[in-house]
Amino acid sequence: QVQLVESGGGLVQAGGSLRLSCAASGGIFSRNAMGWFRQAPGKEREFVSAVSSSGGITYYVDSVKGRFTISRDNAKNTVYLQMNSLKPEDTAVYYCAAPGTTVTFTTTPDDYDYWGQGTQVTVSS
Repeated sequence: QVQLVESGGGLVQAGGSLRLSCAASGGIFSRNAMGWFRQAPGKEREFVSAVSSSGGITYYVDSVKGRFTISRDNAKNTVYLQMNSLKPEDTAVYYCAAPGTTVTFTTTPDDYDYWGQGTQVTVSS
């Protein structure tokens, strides 16, 4: 059973930065892709970013390209999301996710079956 715990959310002014962390346990972390999703109030959950098992391949939704960076430390079973130049429209609960079956890389949202509890990111204008 994979368990994911996010941290690092908070309140920041527009243009600021935050770094989210997600600690994983219970699975073979180093063999599995990892992803970040977000859900704003009144909106559906959105797939934001993904990273391959080795960290060598990444994916970003267009709205965050050039501002967000996903990375991972397999020795620490942790994935990160560095968020720079934050905008009010980035306000959401951010979720870390892992695929239900071990896969080295996937950008298919339906592949992600394990979820953390979420961490709130609020960007003020």
